Amino acid sequence: MQNFRYPKEEKLKKTNDITLLFEKGKWRTNGNLRIILLKDKPNLPVEVSKFGVSVSKRYFKKAVHRNRIKRLLRECYRLHKDLFKESFGEKTMAMLFWISPELPQKFQDVEAQFIKLCQAQKKQ
Repeated sequence: MQNFRYPKEEKLKKTNDITLLFEKGKWRTNGNLRIILLKDKPNLPVEVSKFGVSVSKRYFKKAVHRNRIKRLLRECYRLHKDLFKESFGEKTMAMLFWISPELPQKFQDVEAQFIKLCQAQKKQ
């Protein structure tokens, strides 16, 4: 049985972690999704997988729209956590961004792009 939880321990919240992610992380883009990753390395240890989402105020002025996209992105991660960990590694800090000014029509659109992003990483 798959683990569909998104517990507090997996949420990327600490300012230090986010700063480290932006300083040392690698960027990947696929479609309307962009992700920044930091994998576990000897000089940069990552104890537990952490995942966060962000939507720019530049693209979406209304908080309602930003929150909707964030909910969709977190749901994609929650449902496809196994694929994400298989593609990007078990001990990874990551933050996912929506980089399009268009509001996604359906959850399936966001989900398909998330799966493509994971599969593209797996091929590299």
